[in-house]
Amino acid sequence: MSNLKSTSLLIAIFIMPFCAVSNNNTIVNYSIEEVANGTIYVILQKSNRYTFDSARYTIFIPANTPELQSVFVHQHGCTMEGRGSATAYDVQYQAFAKKWKLAVVGADLYSAKGNCHDWRNAESGSGESLIKSLQEIGTQSGHPELATLPWLLWGHSGGGYWALSMLRMYPERILGIFGYSPAFEPGAYPKAALKVPVMMRHAGPVGDACCWQTSIKEFHKLRSAGGYTSIAYTPYQNHNFSYVRYIAIPFFEAVMKQRLSVSAGPSYTAMRNMDSTKAWLGDTVSYNIYKAAAYPGKKLSAAWLPDSITATKWREYVITGTVIDRTPPPAPYDAQIRRRHNVTIELTWKADADIESGISHFNIYKDNQLIGRFPNAGAYQQFDTNGDDAYPLQLPELRTDVTLLWNDTAKISVSTVNHFGLESARTMIP
Repeated sequence: MSNLKSTSLLIAIFIMPFCAVSNNNTIVNYSIEEVANGTIYVILQKSNRYTFDSARYTIFIPANTPELQSVFVHQHGCTMEGRGSATAYDVQYQAFAKKWKLAVVGADLYSAKGNCHDWRNAESGSGESLIKSLQEIGTQSGHPELATLPWLLWGHSGGGYWALSMLRMYPERILGIFGYSPAFEPGAYPKAALKVPVMMRHAGPVGDACCWQTSIKEFHKLRSAGGYTSIAYTPYQNHNFSYVRYIAIPFFEAVMKQRLSVSAGPSYTAMRNMDSTKAWLGDTVSYNIYKAAAYPGKKLSAAWLPDSITATKWREYVITGTVIDRTPPPAPYDAQIRRRHNVTIELTWKADADIESGISHFNIYKDNQLIGRFPNAGAYQQFDTNGDDAYPLQLPELRTDVTLLWNDTAKISVSTVNHFGLESARTMIP
């Protein structure tokens, strides 16, 4: 594969910083970046009304999306401040956003004391700061609907507590919640919270000593009252280790299929109720799954699941700790070549990540012979299993040089490989 030479270039371009002080002592500043798949806005807020020091939100909006349908908020846990922004640069979540017309929000909440107790409750101002930031970016981005879109909330540890506290405070605005080892105990929920699909994952007393009881208590609190709540126990993992996105994304997709408005506009007031006829239940001991109407045991003790597909994936996840991707990624597109000289051509292309398992790398072919890999080694982008953070954030431009003599009539093609080793169809260069 020595005839392939890659060129690494940053795809993010800084455009504009802005700073303003509002009349209510709220300091706001933001910046804008253009990336390959859309635009990223970074907004920082401070207010004397908040019990924490500052809130920074890094927000990805997919390109060519005239109207957004929802907001996906990814909230870090305690001591993870500064890593939330990675979500907006995550190509798998960007593909998720493109498919479902989502804004992706990577949240970073900072306390001067270094203490997540200052921001973990929505009443601390962390709920208000999110709403105000979405309003501000909605104005700046030309997407005013951001102010009233429904939310998908994802939270780890203290961030899981935060998501559940948002359920207490804003149930009518929430499409669904995924809690990755949520911590502490959020308290009582209003009746409206029972209509919000919630999935909580924990690793049990050995791997999740700080927080496993929270998932169990909150599951029973909501489920026993008739809530749409499920629980996933992965005993061979731990508090900071699990492949949660492989179950969280299909869970959220199933929820959006049923809850997003099909005609009344994107506002959270147009959300639909879940369809009870599609629900399945999972036995939390045997892991057997059933249509809800056919469940043989106590239904309000079983994990509620939105449909049969999610139920099947839930069963795989609680047994194995992951969900295997069984479908290939989408093929690259807009592939082009430019002759640099008599020996070498420059190959460029675009690609959307696999929503189920991202992008591992790309394969380059000359006719049917594999001649190269991009990048040359390692993964194009991957994620850690602690905070679910993508890395690297600054990705190489999809551009490489290929040896091809001026009189060589061979065909060059490129394919995408996901993180389960599945390869897309090849895209031929015209």
